[in-house]
Formats: sequence, structure tokens, C-alpha cells
Amino acid sequence: MLAFTWRATYDASRVITPTVKVIKFGDGYEQRQGTGINRQPRKYSLTFKRITSEIDAIDAFLIARGSIEAFNYTHPGHPIGVFVCREWTRTDVARGIDSLSATFEEVFE
Repeated sequence: MLAFTWRATYDASRVITPTVKVIKFGDGYEQRQGTGINRQPRKYSLTFKRITSEIDAIDAFLIARGSIEAFNYTHPGHPIGVFVCREWTRTDVARGIDSLSATFEEVFE
């Protein structure tokens, strides 16, 4: 499996949305139950601000995966995981400098 090796800027954020089945009863009561064995997938919102040629390489990597093929990613201070990138945005910042914002979603294969 390919690895995504570029480092994001320091304003990256992590979101964890546990997968939970909720059953609502009358009078406002509810019961919650975790679903599956991998119930807390990680989602990272990352930004890369680099020279255009490096952003070209990151963009090409994501295009080649096409939101279908997963890749390994290690966020600093966190364990390695398998991720897909379903959406990213590229911005021209200045002459020779671009930025790319992407959301990496952890998957379990």
C-alpha cells in the first residue's frame, strides 16, 4: 500500500465521530450502542502550503487514488492508519506558491 509522506501545516485538525446506533423512545429517552469493531474512525482536515511543484506532486498523488484507492498516513503523534481522500481544494497563493486543503478519512479494509 502506498504511503502519503508529505507533512501538513500546523493548523491541521482532527475530528472523531464514533459510529453509534441510537434508538429513541418516548419522553426523550434514548439508548445508544456502538456499531462494529472500529467505532472511532479519524478524520483529518489538512492544509499544505508549498512551492507549486510540491503541490503538483500532492495533487497528482490524490488524483491517482481517485477517492477509491486507500493509502497509509501517519499524522504526527498518532498511529499509522489507512485513509482515503474524497475531496481536496487547490489554491494559487502567490507566484510559485500554492496551497492544497484536503480531508483524510480513516477506513478499515
